[in-house]
Amino acid sequence: MSHLVPVRFPAGFASAGAIAFTSESGEAVLVGGAEPLPVILKPDAAPTALAGTTGESAVVGPFAPSADAPVMLQLSGEWTGTVALQRSTDGGATRLPVTAGGLEWGVYTANACEPVWSEQETGAELYLQIDIAQGTLAYRLSQ
Repeated sequence: MSHLVPVRFPAGFASAGAIAFTSESGEAVLVGGAEPLPVILKPDAAPTALAGTTGESAVVGPFAPSADAPVMLQLSGEWTGTVALQRSTDGGATRLPVTAGGLEWGVYTANACEPVWSEQETGAELYLQIDIAQGTLAYRLSQ
């Protein structure tokens, strides 16, 4: 112990304790200024994926993403048309296209599997505006 603690009456003693963690080599390392306790924040449970198939134009959603985790979009099947990612903060009454630099960018005309969004606002929801010209599309939004 690097700091002395005065012991006062009536106890006459002070109990000491230390927290340690296991190092990569399997040894106990005492927690201190030079060796902080290694922790990570446990993420929220992933929300249920929004998944389905359609051969018709539709708006599907909502998908309520957890904050600070990328949202993955998967599009597959034999289809032609467009799929646009939209965001709402009022329960879907107003759905706006996702943009980058003021330009709509979350629009797809072919199969894809990629991260499309990272939400920072609790309560925001994502939707897919699907416009099918022909064929059948399988879609999935997940985290």
